[in-house]
Amino acid sequence: MLKAFAFAAATLVAGASLAQADEDLIKAGANVFKKCQACHAVGEGAKNKVGPELNDLFGRTAGGLDDYNYSKPMKEAGANGLVWNDETLHQYLADPKGFVKGNKMAFPGLKKQEDLDAVTAFLKSHDGDGDS
Repeated sequence: MLKAFAFAAATLVAGASLAQADEDLIKAGANVFKKCQACHAVGEGAKNKVGPELNDLFGRTAGGLDDYNYSKPMKEAGANGLVWNDETLHQYLADPKGFVKGNKMAFPGLKKQEDLDAVTAFLKSHDGDGDS
């Protein structure tokens, strides 16, 4: 009985530590997102700006919002199967012009892995269905 209690307590502590780590990563991602917010919005009431709003991004086909005017290359990337997930978003945000050649995003990219991880966690926190 005591071993089971100790295991349960350790599991709760580990879960709390992971939750705090996730919360810290999301906060760091909100800070990284400041580089994006001139062109993109996310969160309650987000609307398209120069770039599309980014709520529910994970699992979305590239170029897939009906009410945003994407570049032809981004629409073609989606038609060819590009769907946003952790891996594709990291690749795109590291080198937007190289990953989808000819797209209209002027951002030069995020070069630090920790920034990519953080902004991904932040955007996931605005993903209603939890896809990744």
